[in-house]
Amino acid sequence: MANPKSLRLDKAVSQVTDLSRAEVKRAARQGRITVNGEVVSDPSQKILETDALQLDDDILQEPGPRYFMLNKPLGYVCATKDSEHPTVMDLIDEPNKQKLHIAGRLDIDTTGLVLITDDGQWSHRVTSPRHHCEKTYYAHLERGIDDSAIDKFAKGVWLNNEKKRTKPAKLEILFRNEVRITISEGRYHQVKRMFAALENHVLELHRERVGDILLDEDLTEGEYRPLTPEEIASMGTEES
Repeated sequence: MANPKSLRLDKAVSQVTDLSRAEVKRAARQGRITVNGEVVSDPSQKILETDALQLDDDILQEPGPRYFMLNKPLGYVCATKDSEHPTVMDLIDEPNKQKLHIAGRLDIDTTGLVLITDDGQWSHRVTSPRHHCEKTYYAHLERGIDDSAIDKFAKGVWLNNEKKRTKPAKLEILFRNEVRITISEGRYHQVKRMFAALENHVLELHRERVGDILLDEDLTEGEYRPLTPEEIASMGTEES
């Protein structure tokens, strides 16, 4: 077994809290931090990564893998930072949220289910083309569409400037210009481009499902919740 790494107290505490290094130094000098049950007031003291840290009454440790679903509102971008627009991460109130990332992005004008995690292997199963993870969207179209589009989508659609058809997609016509579409790949603006290939335009796009994970209807726009153990495990069963 490899020897545990050592690091400064202030760095160790800031990594597992939302406190800045300056705030950690202040807390240490106030006697609020203990290492293995002993108060340590010197923020530069070296400790081991296996040492037990406590701030006031809170035990500090690296958070385990975290998994959330978010109901993305219109106008938010799926990015950790953006200089022009609010991001979905602005809606997340969790410690160490800088370690979280988005598993499968949505366009700024697309709403609905976004998955957020700090588990890289899990998010790879969501996003990798090898796993054929299905995504279902509701789309409101500019013009009505007829049943012939169902067969066209099932055969795959030629997108502009693409060298091969899309993978087969399932199209369900709900009303004349409202549809539900399920795809298993994630090409750039794919759903919008598929309808553009049929000389139609998507006015509204909302993601309802990723794999077996359905957007919780109790989540209003901008709200999020942790995934259930069953929802988390459902991605682990995806076949390569």
